[in-house]
Amino acid sequence: MVAVVLIGSIGFVYLEGYSWIEAFYMTVITVSTVGFREVKELSPTGMIFTSFLIISSISAFAYSISALTTYFVDGEYRNTFKVARLKKEIDKLNQHVIVCGYGRVGEMAVSELMDHDTTVVIIEKDEPKCKILREEGFIVITGDATRDENLEKAGVENAKALIATMPIDSQNLYVILSARERNQEMLLISRASQMNSVTKLRVAGADNVIMPDKVGGAHMASLVAMPDVVEFLDHISIQGGDSINLEEICMDQFPPEMRQSTLGDVVENNRLGINVVGLKRSNGEYEINPGPSTVIDGACKLFVLGTADQIRDLNRMLKFAKPKS
Repeated sequence: MVAVVLIGSIGFVYLEGYSWIEAFYMTVITVSTVGFREVKELSPTGMIFTSFLIISSISAFAYSISALTTYFVDGEYRNTFKVARLKKEIDKLNQHVIVCGYGRVGEMAVSELMDHDTTVVIIEKDEPKCKILREEGFIVITGDATRDENLEKAGVENAKALIATMPIDSQNLYVILSARERNQEMLLISRASQMNSVTKLRVAGADNVIMPDKVGGAHMASLVAMPDVVEFLDHISIQGGDSINLEEICMDQFPPEMRQSTLGDVVENNRLGINVVGLKRSNGEYEINPGPSTVIDGACKLFVLGTADQIRDLNRMLKFAKPKS
């Protein structure tokens, strides 16, 4: 409609010699079909131009009414508000995890992350699946994860990790490349279906590449060779809801008075009954089953094994021991 008014005003100025105010007045009464009063008698050319202006304005008005009706009746205005609210919600996130693709692998990844109380943003192009996920309370970006704008919508600059679980290796490769370009510090984990894709994904910037088929096959073979060992390992959950849980704890999470010189001092002081099955030094070296005399420092990571209640008590102790910001 604005374009029609602009064209009409210009036409009256050049065809009839009107001033801009007179041209605007003539355009308004013509477009609105009011026909209140002409500024002056129209020339034959002006009459033809006015006829075309009336026809075009009626068409533009009808289209505007149709578009406006569709916007409200079909609920598109609600989608506009949802997009704005989603953007505002994601802009507030920090240190979250982005999961690209919500197939079988993506679903398991999200489930484990939720057990860790980790904030997850899902990018999925299947609209019905996205609708279900939103109803379940997940933060979902509808679209193709290989498109840069969808990664930006998911807050890739502020995320701590991204997991690419799409079934096509080339798509995962593109996502890893784009994510690494925008965030040099984040942890990137990718799924791979072909062995020759593993090296390419690592070169693209992936910190870890997982082949579900290879992992599944090795697991089944282990069930034949060492069934009891595998069953015991399956019984251990990574900070989940099972009876036995394994969790990593950074020493800088402990209160200052518990950062002692040996592991025995730390274990004795927390008195929660957990077992330290390993630790990782600041230089990346691992020590399995460290003894009480093991010297530790504030940069170590401890891998602790315990019941769900013991792990929960440890987390509660660390939470309340952290200084308030």
